[in-house]
Amino acid sequence: MMELRSTLAGKIILTAVATVILLFLALPIVVILVTSFSDNAFAAFPPDTWTLNWYQALFADGSKWPAALSLSALIACLSTVFSLIIGVTAATALVRSELPLRSAVFALVLGPLVIPQIVTALGLFLLFEPAAMLGSPIAIALGHTVLAAPIAVLILIATLRGIDERLEDAAASMGAGRLTIARKITFPLAAPGMIAAAIFSFITSFDEFYISQFLSSVDTVTLPVRVYNSLTFDIDPSVTAVSALLTAGAILALVLVAMVRWLGSGRQDSLLSVENTAGIANPGGEAV
Repeated sequence: MMELRSTLAGKIILTAVATVILLFLALPIVVILVTSFSDNAFAAFPPDTWTLNWYQALFADGSKWPAALSLSALIACLSTVFSLIIGVTAATALVRSELPLRSAVFALVLGPLVIPQIVTALGLFLLFEPAAMLGSPIAIALGHTVLAAPIAVLILIATLRGIDERLEDAAASMGAGRLTIARKITFPLAAPGMIAAAIFSFITSFDEFYISQFLSSVDTVTLPVRVYNSLTFDIDPSVTAVSALLTAGAILALVLVAMVRWLGSGRQDSLLSVENTAGIANPGGEAV
């Protein structure tokens, strides 16, 4: 492999193979995007003629898509808040403290990622059904948090491990309390990771189907469940437009994450380059 990379022919071959693989992975997305502009009611590819009718149908009078979209956005926002609370707490405990049985706690936090989602959804159904909480946005948001929180924990653990502890030690040695250190040092440096965790938690909740299907009711139908119902019980070409918008939203979210991490990458280096840290806190422990 190293010999292949060192030659011009080898570089060309590796580039061609990588390009073919990436194009193959992107092909389904391209097909959906192109099909969403087709005038064929059966979503044929390639389209004979181009139209925006299916995008207009999403927001026409009597359409059920806006309600499903707003409900999914509300649930995703609630789940993001819950996931960030759990993520910040768990990541801080796992990285910044001598937590007993740390490996067991870490495995417990990541457990929902390895358990089949349909099993998790069934367990949540059996939990919320006796409490008459089926169809409640809060119940669905809590269910989504089971899957979104571990992702937030992983991102925040990596973020906290990337923060140089010398900055926190310097502030503590000068009398700053834990809250002051967290407010002035840790949280500002961890802000890019927290934003990334929030974005991925939102996407995880917004796209979740199994838990939404088990916990939803007739009056509370999320967007993924609405897409499934449209594909199962009738032929609605607007599904391609919904899929295209979801794909565009995911791409924009990834671009936003990349921009946030790029903008925040130099903050820690700039703090480490400052020789005089007297501005962090005074000996009395109050931030200045």
